Amino acid sequence: MIEIRRSDERGHANHGWLDSYHSFSFADYRDPQHVHFGPLRVINEDRIAGGQGFGTHGHRDMEIVTYVLEGALAHRDSMGNGSTIRPGDVQRMSAGTGVMHSEFNASQDDEAHLLQIWVIPQRAGDQPGYEEKRFDDADKRGRLRVIASPDGRDGSVTIHADASIYAALLDGAEQAAFALPEGRLAYVHVARGALTVNGEALKAGDAAKLSGTDTVMLEKGENAEVLLFDLGPLNG
Repeated sequence: MIEIRRSDERGHANHGWLDSYHSFSFADYRDPQHVHFGPLRVINEDRIAGGQGFGTHGHRDMEIVTYVLEGALAHRDSMGNGSTIRPGDVQRMSAGTGVMHSEFNASQDDEAHLLQIWVIPQRAGDQPGYEEKRFDDADKRGRLRVIASPDGRDGSVTIHADASIYAALLDGAEQAAFALPEGRLAYVHVARGALTVNGEALKAGDAAKLSGTDTVMLEKGENAEVLLFDLGPLNG
């Protein structure tokens, strides 16, 4: 089974300094049909104006992954971490028992464009943690590269959830197939460009929810950058 969600069906909030699209219920966007998919709870596509950002605020019991598409994002948190992440960097913050952090556009002039992803952890009350890794374009060109996983395999960041995240860059004849184990879910989010997912045409901002299938086929890319989520059942 495949269900397509188009870009313009997402929630949208434009605060001037922040233009954000919500794939799942978030803040003032309430959609009982799109609260989560397995443990995948949030995909926010954010565009942050130069010099702007999110002041210090708190999270708990959530795995938060940030994937930068353009520009740079400066991060500071109560664990003592401070860094600036750019396209190719993947940041993981495990909120656990509680963490405070801030995120600001590292440029005063250029827009920052990013995906912030929340995944529900398998356990509540873990200790907070932080990690970041870099995955160059060559790592993702023409294939699905694991960037986050429960066991940190192949150099991915470790998330404490029944979920793995893959990234791919696909163009022209390039294609990638993912074997989906029985009983698991797949979610495909197109970050930019266009491609087909199991024969369905998707463009930037579109997503596909898949279940009851054994293969997810990504092909016919047009400068596509895509994330694929391999998900267990919620709390399964």
